[in-house]
Amino acid sequence: MRVFAGPDLATAVHRAGGIGFLGPGPKPSDLSSIFEETRQLLNIHNSNSPLPIGIGFQTFDADLEIAAKEIEKHRPVAVWLFAARDGQREFDVWIKRIKALAPDTKIWIQVGSVADAVAAAKAPSPPDVLVVQGSDAGGHGLARGAGIISLLPEIADAISDSNIPLLAAGGISDGRGVAAALHLGAVGTVMGTRFLASTEAKISKGYQDDVIRTTDGGQNTVRTALYDELAGRTNWPAIYDGRNIVNRSWIDKEAGVDFEENKKMYGEASKKGDEGWGPEGRMTAYVGAGVGLVRSVEGASRIVETTRDQARTALNEARSLL
Repeated sequence: MRVFAGPDLATAVHRAGGIGFLGPGPKPSDLSSIFEETRQLLNIHNSNSPLPIGIGFQTFDADLEIAAKEIEKHRPVAVWLFAARDGQREFDVWIKRIKALAPDTKIWIQVGSVADAVAAAKAPSPPDVLVVQGSDAGGHGLARGAGIISLLPEIADAISDSNIPLLAAGGISDGRGVAAALHLGAVGTVMGTRFLASTEAKISKGYQDDVIRTTDGGQNTVRTALYDELAGRTNWPAIYDGRNIVNRSWIDKEAGVDFEENKKMYGEASKKGDEGWGPEGRMTAYVGAGVGLVRSVEGASRIVETTRDQARTALNEARSLL
């Protein structure tokens, strides 16, 4: 949630008992103000006090020098790394630098394959947590991947000697998904799409309305690099694409509309504000396949509490069946 998870959302999740993560913002230079705003919201004015909030980076387009300076200054509880252009070797460079400057900060690495999980576990400085992203996830992930229900147990078996905790991500939108992930061997879960429909998310109303409107996520979302291409985001490593809500951009592409014409119409839609989204819209709307379970906009704290209660109920019901 690079641009959607700002200080308001991260701190609300933290106060509800979750681990709130900040997106680093559209530009590396945004990082300082994001951290400072978070400190203000948490009333942590002592610069020597670490932040009980995490921060995430897509390392292929992040600035390690800027990130390292701010991590050393604010000492977030965790740094989440994703999307390395050079694989685990790139993460190793980040981890070495972060641990030298903020040794108490936990390192989370997001993986989407067994091979990547094994590489992380065998790294010179293994991560403290692995986030296992299944193919149902929204936004960017491996173009070739497996769903969380098979991916997580296989990873758990493959790195069983490492004792690295696993978190499940991808298509989890309520407490039932959390309960399922715990049965698969995860110690917790990550939710993105559900928090797009939170009052604290930094998201356009048109986009948020699209999230609430969309049902049957397996049919009405699609994994594709098209929306990156239409928006001119051509720097993503080739192994990644993104899951989006199906709209006119995709429909026209499938109908054979010329790419340049499609891109022109995408650009025109970007000037329409909230009207750029919706069934006849063209704008990028990253969501997971679990979007059909997201039916209302609520405060982040309420989402955390409701999800936790649902998970307890689901786990108890499953236990009773055994």
